[in-house]
Amino acid sequence: MTKKQNNKIPVIDLFAGPGGLGEGFSAVMDNEQRIFDIALSIENNSKACQTLLLRKFFRCFPKNKVPQEYYDYIKGLISKEELYNLYPDEYNKAQNEILQVTLGNTSNEDLDAIIKSKIGDNKNWLLIGGPPCQAYSLVGRSVIKKIKKDDFEKDPRHLLYKEYLRIISVHKPAVFVMENVVGILSSKLNGELIFPKILQDLSVIDDDKETYKLYSFVSKGHEPKDFVIEAEQYGIPQKRHRVLILGIRSDINIEPDILEKQDKKISVGDVISDLPKLRSGISKGIDDYDSWKQILLRQTYASKNLLDDIRNTHKQEIGKTYSKRLNDNIADELKSWYYDPNLDGVSDHISRKHIVSDIMRYFFASNFAQKNHVSPRLNDFPRELLPKHKNVQDAIASNSVFNDRFKVQLRDEPSSTIISHISKDGHYFIHYDPTQARSLTPREAARLQTFPDNFKFEGNRTEQYHQIGNAVPPLLAKKLGEIVWKIFKKI
Repeated sequence: MTKKQNNKIPVIDLFAGPGGLGEGFSAVMDNEQRIFDIALSIENNSKACQTLLLRKFFRCFPKNKVPQEYYDYIKGLISKEELYNLYPDEYNKAQNEILQVTLGNTSNEDLDAIIKSKIGDNKNWLLIGGPPCQAYSLVGRSVIKKIKKDDFEKDPRHLLYKEYLRIISVHKPAVFVMENVVGILSSKLNGELIFPKILQDLSVIDDDKETYKLYSFVSKGHEPKDFVIEAEQYGIPQKRHRVLILGIRSDINIEPDILEKQDKKISVGDVISDLPKLRSGISKGIDDYDSWKQILLRQTYASKNLLDDIRNTHKQEIGKTYSKRLNDNIADELKSWYYDPNLDGVSDHISRKHIVSDIMRYFFASNFAQKNHVSPRLNDFPRELLPKHKNVQDAIASNSVFNDRFKVQLRDEPSSTIISHISKDGHYFIHYDPTQARSLTPREAARLQTFPDNFKFEGNRTEQYHQIGNAVPPLLAKKLGEIVWKIFKKI
């Protein structure tokens, strides 16, 4: 098999986000060497590009030889500029592997020249990525319909997959992996289901003859539902269901393996229980521990034991740039994935500020979930804790999907899907521990998305949440990468 001079398989990552897919594929190893080289990541969000740059810089160093200064930056001991200035060659190399453009709004000629420069004459390379999914998501469609007055079908995000398709047609990778939301299966354009059209487009690219064979990672079937991966079935601590398509060029006669389900599901507690306890911040009023504690102690529905736990708890803060772990009590099979021997803690484990009424609701919800092993619905809340909005009463009366707008992530189950809306508020991502009465921190969300602790997200907290919610879980991507590596070994 022809490879680049560095003996790795070149990878082009489209719509890369912060690099979840690329992170997973980069983690596939053979004889302690990375198999896949993310030669180019294309992304339009500036903060995601900064995250990509930092991670590409990290991967410029051999495994176990990452400089101490990288960890000093994670700990907040030096600035990013100081880090990059110390290693200009690696910084320049990393910069050369990121292209910040909006696909569909840039010169195809220039883009093709850049891609060609990365893959050269190599016919056996890999394309990965997922077109932006808002137009296909069930939530996205309802928002678009409301805002654009049923102009959903004109939304250009429907057709961004054609940018992916065009690059396949021009550059003909040996293998591609395309990801999207489950909503794409029911999405319609001009009255017709769009997913069968996408499958047809991906398999027949040139002159009405099959150019790619399409496969599922989890089934030997070829029905639309067969392309859905339920991440919690494969060792991911999250009920994240996504469509993933594996395409193999038709001149390559190889039948791929499929993922094997795991008997044990990984829970929220399995991956975040080692992190320091935090209180939420208070967005209006005095923001300190005593004021926060008094908010909880005033709640008459709480049991005496819980109130005693709060009275006797150690002083809790809202977190800091770098926090040492409490212990090593995460699932044993995941320690080598999350932990780095050069780190004894995590970055960005900082809670957000909440208004007092939301802190009270989070306290009730997590207490209810702890007792009943289920997250409460709006009709379970004391009347005095319900938001004073008409749509709340409508949701209760109709028992609608929004009846669970305050959702606790249960300790002993995989979390619900981490989505980019976590950047707006924490109502759907309440910590299971009532003595913390808060929503998840960026690092906890990153843990549920299976980002290693040495992976740092650039930007402010809102920007970090947005990147985390949009990413593919890297540990799932690694499992996909191992299947793809077996294909390349047989080519």
